[in-house]
Amino acid sequence: MAISTQVLAEPGPQLSDRTWARLADGTPLVTAEARGAGRIVLFHVTANAEWSNLPLSGLFIDMLRRVVALSSGVAGAEGSQPLAPLETMDGFGRLGPAPGGAGAIPANRFAETAPGPRHPPGWYGVPGEGGERRALNLSASLPAPRALAAPPPGTGFQVIGGVPAERDLGPWLLAAALLLLAADLLLSLVQRGLIGRAARLAALPLLVALASTPAWAQEMPLATRIGYVASEDAGLDETVRQGLVGLSDYVNRRTAAALGEPVAVRPGQDDLSTLPLLYWVITAETPTPAGAAAGALNDFMRQGGIILIDTRGEGSGEGFAPGAAAALQRVTRPLAIPPLAPVSPEHVLTRSFYLLPPELPGRFAGGQVWVSRQEDRANDSVSPVIIGGHDWAGAWAVDVRGNNPYAVIPGGARQRTLAYRFGVNLVMYALTGNYKGDQVHVPAILERLGN
Repeated sequence: MAISTQVLAEPGPQLSDRTWARLADGTPLVTAEARGAGRIVLFHVTANAEWSNLPLSGLFIDMLRRVVALSSGVAGAEGSQPLAPLETMDGFGRLGPAPGGAGAIPANRFAETAPGPRHPPGWYGVPGEGGERRALNLSASLPAPRALAAPPPGTGFQVIGGVPAERDLGPWLLAAALLLLAADLLLSLVQRGLIGRAARLAALPLLVALASTPAWAQEMPLATRIGYVASEDAGLDETVRQGLVGLSDYVNRRTAAALGEPVAVRPGQDDLSTLPLLYWVITAETPTPAGAAAGALNDFMRQGGIILIDTRGEGSGEGFAPGAAAALQRVTRPLAIPPLAPVSPEHVLTRSFYLLPPELPGRFAGGQVWVSRQEDRANDSVSPVIIGGHDWAGAWAVDVRGNNPYAVIPGGARQRTLAYRFGVNLVMYALTGNYKGDQVHVPAILERLGN
């Protein structure tokens, strides 16, 4: 910045207090004085570059922004300059641009301001680099938790968990429609005199048999199922079962696959050969497989099965499952786990059905997901084990009402959708193997064909 000519401020004992910016030699460049309910700010240069090139510089724009930020709603009292909303939080706890209805908060009233629609939680301050910033936190205004008062005597209530599951009435309605059709046909023949008394008596048992025959749309006794390793924690097993039920329903609706009810298994006691995929949650209390259990798991992986091992404590879920990481090393020691590597963007698991990022989030996100490092040609180049800690079952879980009982952290509905899509990719990866592996090498194949 160059100054050739300048209008100097009038010297006086209060000049130092009224100076906001000065040159290197101490000459005042910007001065201000309180007048009534506002301030008068003077730049001691002209509006063009005749006296100085300051109006053409980016510094001048930043200085004007600071002044404009102070100009809205400024009271005469010291410290009452407004702090504008810079970034505010949405309902998922993510920072973003402030909404149009958000207002500034006077600095001297910032501590007593409670978050609300007019002042959402987030960062407030003076725009521009180096400006003051203050955090308006939601937790500071929350009241202390208190116990809920007991309901009056005799008040009835219903536990949500006791709501019965939905039943498919379609087969029964179809059977009722066919029965009415048969009855209508019989009555029409009787009215025409085409059926005598003996024939009517003979047709009556047939109608009774149709009425008493249950719906024939029953589930096939043999169905592709996803298995999960049962634990000694009934609550954990129920969460995993709900997760696999939710995933199976999602796969059945979105793909041509037909998955049945998930099944709990105990390696070494139950047959694993009919399962393409096994979900195993590792906790600090998970026992180390030994003997028949370890042999069954190794045979399962050797024969083409995939084990998804979940520690439920990686990324945004750090600390959710203490001791699981140490237990993972102990539990997998007797298993034939191949060398592992992080999932790459080119791995088939990220494109077997949906195109997904390699993070593969679940209820949690931000951790690392590991797969076999070397391709096993004897197993269709499919990784026999996938290890992560994103609690995928928690993201997939649905209760008896069809709701998702567990919140995903921190990505909300979008993260849950990605978790379901990873589940679909996982099922397709387990059912079809590495059939899309050539798509990873499409650029190289096209280059060879061109040459």
